[in-house]
This record gives sequence, structure tokens and C-alpha cells, in this order.
Amino acid sequence: MNAISFGLVLTGVLLNAAAQLLLKAGTNVVGHFEFHLDNLISVGFRLALEPHILGGLACYVVSVVVWIMALSRVPVSIAYPMLSIGYVINAFVAWQWFGEALATQKLLGIGFIVVGVLLVARS
Repeated sequence: MNAISFGLVLTGVLLNAAAQLLLKAGTNVVGHFEFHLDNLISVGFRLALEPHILGGLACYVVSVVVWIMALSRVPVSIAYPMLSIGYVINAFVAWQWFGEALATQKLLGIGFIVVGVLLVARS
């Protein structure tokens, strides 16, 4: 994988991770909600107008374009497993920003993901 291909894959992964984090930040602002017929419109508007959620959706749109460019250069059997890097990024950022726990078992799983990504990348 050359530098441009790797850059596209990494950009797609980072945009996807950013989208997840922004969506979570948006739901933190909106708070817990239930969709029911009587609140569908009000909750829908609150979600649709929340800036973090709009930013997350924008990241998804751009990530799809970048991902398509990456897939035109890299075999899907290599590119797709690279998305697992997003799990690693999100776990550490969620720990920092949202105070989510990083227990030993979760860290061990993250270690397995990193090893797996390295093995796939070197294949």
C-alpha cells in the first residue's frame, strides 16, 4: 500500500471515528430520549438541529467519498479490517472526553485489535 492509499484509508477511518464521537457528544447534549409517536417530531427536530450530530453526519458523508477513493486503490480485504483502528481511537477519546471506563479487559481487546490490524497491513 503506497502513501496515498494509506492516507485515504486512514482519513476514512479517522472521519468515521470522528462521526461516532460527534454523534455521542450530540446525544449527550440532547439527553436520553425515547421515540414515540407523540414526540417523534419534537425529538427528531432536536436531533436534526444539534450541531454535534450535524457534524457527525457531515463526517460520515465525507468519509464515504474518501472510502470509495480508498477502495479504488486498496483491496477490500486489507482496507476493511483497517476500520478497526476506529475502535481503538474511539475507546481512548471516549475515555478522555466522556469519562468512559477503560478496564483491563477492554485494553486487552484493544491490544488484540492493534495486533490484528498490523498483521493484515503487513500481508
